[in-house]
Amino acid sequence: MVRVMFERALDAAFRRLIRNGSLRIIWPDGHRTEYGGGAGAQPAAQFALRSRAAVKRMLLHPELATGELYMDGGLVPTGCGIFDVVDVLKLNTASVPALSFPILNSRRLIGWTRRRLDQFNPARRARQNVAHHYDLSDSLYRLFLDADRQYSCAYFPTGEETLEEAQNAKKHHIAAKLLLTRPRLRVLDIGCGWGGLALTLARDYGAVVTGITLSEEQLAVARNRAAEAGLGDRVSFELMDYRMVSGPFDRIVSVGMFEHVGVVHYRTFFNVLARALARDGVALLHTIGRRGPPDATNPWITKYIFPGGYTPALSEIMPPIERSGLAVTDLEVLRRHYALTLRAWRERFESHRDEIAAMFDERFCRMWEFYLIGAERSFSREELENFQIQLAYAGADLPLTRDYMADAAAPRSRARTPVSAA
Repeated sequence: MVRVMFERALDAAFRRLIRNGSLRIIWPDGHRTEYGGGAGAQPAAQFALRSRAAVKRMLLHPELATGELYMDGGLVPTGCGIFDVVDVLKLNTASVPALSFPILNSRRLIGWTRRRLDQFNPARRARQNVAHHYDLSDSLYRLFLDADRQYSCAYFPTGEETLEEAQNAKKHHIAAKLLLTRPRLRVLDIGCGWGGLALTLARDYGAVVTGITLSEEQLAVARNRAAEAGLGDRVSFELMDYRMVSGPFDRIVSVGMFEHVGVVHYRTFFNVLARALARDGVALLHTIGRRGPPDATNPWITKYIFPGGYTPALSEIMPPIERSGLAVTDLEVLRRHYALTLRAWRERFESHRDEIAAMFDERFCRMWEFYLIGAERSFSREELENFQIQLAYAGADLPLTRDYMADAAAPRSRARTPVSAA
């Protein structure tokens, strides 16, 4: 009787949820149910729930259980791939309130009330969270990132660029917004990754760059790259929390790091920027964000991919900027650029799947497939996008129009060759 109740409740939830495309579920006893537009409706997907326990978990914890069941074999795509399953689900959770699942409303309320605790990232915890994702293996990231190992949203001026071209364009787009108009400007790169942006700013623009990271793996690679490039006199990398930064710096840039700060630390973050930035300086924040109101982080992402991570709404970013004394001097929303970036990463991951499975295991591959696909479709179907926010003190001598950004970036992004990440 309990089994029937869970199955009926999940069936009712899917009937309310799936309004676009079509989804077919094969239940543990073998019978099948169609949802959505029926035969011929696109996108279409089908999956099997292999056990009664899988049905119960899908009903009670849908946001967490969908990924876990795929990782563990309790949810099996049939006649399609996991991409198709995620695509149908993302399409419908974007257009129909996800509260079609009866338990999900209370789960999201719990997530909302817990989010400040989940995103409490003092220095020690922040370092542990970074290690969870970025210290996995340098060999893993070599297989699916571009040659320069840029692990953030690329910039596709036409949408037809290769990943290498788009990541190169992203670096020069950022450099243009930093107004690197004279040599030996002091630049701070917060969350420098494997060092590609710092090396580009030093090599192509004559900047003197300090990059900081909490990842020991990234630090070792970045330092080695600086030495090999002969840029040791202009680029240095340190294992340092952003809260330890002093200054002053003429320019500050942070790419793909703000997602790990945590909403409870936003005021501290922007106060650090204000303290470290010269009065005539320019800063640029490049971060994933959401176009809607504040929300809680998906629990599967928090548990398996980015503990302590959060993608903010603009309404959460602007107040601490205002209190810091800095002013927003330019804001660009990169809408589909991250979807294109993630598609390239996913395709490269799939092409090296056997190698990655040998390095880790099949469950790890399924976890990363679900992560890359879910993120890609969230940028295509749901609320995620990318913000580039230029900051300066009031009265900073910036150009009257933003034409200088395109003028400065375009020739370099076409002509320069990325620094090797070997």
